[in-house]
Amino acid sequence: MTTLFPHHPYNIYVEEKNLLKRSIIPPLIFVAAIWIIKLLEEYYHISFVFLGIIPLTAQGFIGIFTSPFIHAGYDHLLSNTLPLLVVGTGLFYFYREIAYRVIALIWLFTNFWVWIAARPDAHIGASGLIYGFVCFLFFSGMIRRHTGLMAISLLVTFLYGSMVWGILPVSQTISWESHLFGSIAGIAAAVYFRKEGPQRVVKVWEPEAEPTGPEYWMTEEQKKKFPPPPQPEDTQQVTYIYKEKDKR
Repeated sequence: MTTLFPHHPYNIYVEEKNLLKRSIIPPLIFVAAIWIIKLLEEYYHISFVFLGIIPLTAQGFIGIFTSPFIHAGYDHLLSNTLPLLVVGTGLFYFYREIAYRVIALIWLFTNFWVWIAARPDAHIGASGLIYGFVCFLFFSGMIRRHTGLMAISLLVTFLYGSMVWGILPVSQTISWESHLFGSIAGIAAAVYFRKEGPQRVVKVWEPEAEPTGPEYWMTEEQKKKFPPPPQPEDTQQVTYIYKEKDKR
């Protein structure tokens, strides 16, 4: 459906509103999936912890793909739900052209590095993805020097700046390795995709036309001897009065 006035403020508002709705759908589906999985665990009295990442084991390799869907308890699940919705929606809203590729890169790199170098425990949860998304949004805005995206970077810093403590091994009950590797993967994705997606608008000024008249190729002495004629706006009428010489 087309409109006769695509740039009308109301039409722009409707378009942005529809874009926001489309942007929240993918993270909402993911959040619904992790909640359904947790409810199934509770209902059938089973545990899917075996689907987490167990470093350097063949059994734990599948966790690279499945661990973000598994959570230890409702507290763990609740702590990840709102950040997933906020930063996930921001990712799809501002980087919709590359959002799925960014997610794939952060997902695979983070979990693979955890499988290679983390402690020999079961690592579960989506917090590694959250750290990756937050770092991507922050550093991507800074790298692109896009005014709007830099504002989002500052907002992300304000909301989730305290997450920086999660990458330090201050607690052995959380997978700080996932947080650390997720942050690194987010920065790597920001650098890798820096030339894709929204870009800063650069104003290009047209160079002034080079002079082509004879004054362009005359020497300095010739210019002094033969000055250029005045421009029309500077033209003045000059009247010369000749006085006859005295014949005496």
